[in-house]
Amino acid sequence: MNGGDSIISGAIAEAGQRLDKALADASGLSRERIKALLGEARVLLDGKVAAQASLKPAAGTRFEIRVPEAVPTEAQAQDIPLNVVYEDEHLIVIDKPAGLVVHPAAGNLDGTLVNALLHHCQGQLSGIGGVVRPGIVHRIDKETSGLLVVAKSDKAHEGLARQFADHSIERAYFAVVAGLPVPPAGTVSGHIGRSDHDRKKMAVLHELNKRGKHAVTHYRLVEALDGASLVECRLETGRTHQVRVHMASIGHALLGDPVYGRTPQRLRPILTQLHFARQALHAAVLGFIHPVTGAALRFESKLPADMAGLLVELRS
Repeated sequence: MNGGDSIISGAIAEAGQRLDKALADASGLSRERIKALLGEARVLLDGKVAAQASLKPAAGTRFEIRVPEAVPTEAQAQDIPLNVVYEDEHLIVIDKPAGLVVHPAAGNLDGTLVNALLHHCQGQLSGIGGVVRPGIVHRIDKETSGLLVVAKSDKAHEGLARQFADHSIERAYFAVVAGLPVPPAGTVSGHIGRSDHDRKKMAVLHELNKRGKHAVTHYRLVEALDGASLVECRLETGRTHQVRVHMASIGHALLGDPVYGRTPQRLRPILTQLHFARQALHAAVLGFIHPVTGAALRFESKLPADMAGLLVELRS
């Protein structure tokens, strides 16, 4: 055992439970964290190394979990202003402005939401996986504005990830799209994966194609505009660029989208006049069950000034 390790020990309370669940209940660690520690041979049962999360030990079996000190993330804390909608010891909900990248990556090594959270949360972050970092459980694109939830504790991270996986999270986006959708409400369903023609883009793939991931978007017309429409899109799934890809696939690409759509010629002067240079997409509603308290939480975000200004121009 390394000097920085801490030990959690005890006995299995009841028979018939999976090892990862039994240890999570006994230790307060998340099941994902327990699985990672099992894989690192840091769990002992009656003095012997255990590795299988699905093992069902007998009641009274003694366990010992050797938890290493979380290693620091490579990302640096930066004092970047955040619009915090809600925060407690387990999670934080942010209203992200357009232009802010969620996670450091090539081309955006700093100045991201993660850098801002490292500063704001002062170390009170999810350490799931053994790294001190914010618990990013979902993302929205750099040029998309709106609501995003981040886990601060392992238990919150695991609980939120489960809700995203079973599609029980309420998510609604407002988008300004080209043209008038017909019918005014409908469902777009299709696997989304890397385009065969451009690997930097996502695309709706053929139903029989086993690549990509199943994706479902429900849309409805909110307001008909001059050559465009304000639509609400509700997600069953959360795939990369899902709203942008699905709306473009039915002939109604988002205005300003540099990747999946071409703004109609007669509307381009409006975007130029407003200096509107992003996809017109805003994450307006986010609802979920608090993974620790069980409370039902629901948040709404008003359209940002640039999208509100775009609507004014398209109404005139």
